[in-house]
Amino acid sequence: MDTAILEDLGLTNAEIKVYVTLLELGSATAGPILEKSGLQNSVVHRALHALIEKGLVNFVLEGKRHVYQATDPENFYNFIDEKKERFGRILPELKAKQQLAGRHEDATVFKGMRGVKEVYRIMRESPGKEYLSFGGGEEVTALMTPTWWHNHHRKRVQRKLKARQVFDATVQWLGEEFNKQLPLTEVRFLPQEFAQLTETVIVGDRVAITVFTETPYSLLIEDPMVAEGYKKHFELMWNAAQKEKR
Repeated sequence: MDTAILEDLGLTNAEIKVYVTLLELGSATAGPILEKSGLQNSVVHRALHALIEKGLVNFVLEGKRHVYQATDPENFYNFIDEKKERFGRILPELKAKQQLAGRHEDATVFKGMRGVKEVYRIMRESPGKEYLSFGGGEEVTALMTPTWWHNHHRKRVQRKLKARQVFDATVQWLGEEFNKQLPLTEVRFLPQEFAQLTETVIVGDRVAITVFTETPYSLLIEDPMVAEGYKKHFELMWNAAQKEKR
């Protein structure tokens, strides 16, 4: 099971392991949790305390024993809502500090998988009429996983942002899925020689160039002249691409 999303929500590896262990056990004292999780005694107890504070684990007293139980996984929605509410309290202050800094840099580098995902979130939520992209290939698709790409573009569609994309033939199957399953989406194809480890996305005045190496990173540029140049480059490839593989 991929538990990376739980890390994104702020849980430590130990908290995740203890929570999942409790889901599998149903309810248990500390002993069986220690045995099944393979964690140290002090680590398990710290994780249990943290999970209780987060409302993800509860316990009852049976004599002198604490019997722990993981709460329903749907309680994570409450956990997320609480974090959003707490963040909302400081958002105006953060915005004020941003404005005091004046004009932001035109180009920013985002490093690592989380940085890359943040750039794609920014791009799908950017003001613009179209989401244009080209590049990538089967290695890029595998790195992020097809499920992630589907979810990313479903969120784009929810914002009613139209997309035109140029894929290479190695990921034609994914492009065909997009064409069939996603509204506001059109994918065309170039030969497999077009496959690369970078993808370029243009939305409005923003351009994101992502390099999908072992440690991926994205360059986010906000400049209308640069964006216009990349849009012209995209249109050349779009006109050369085919609706079906050659």
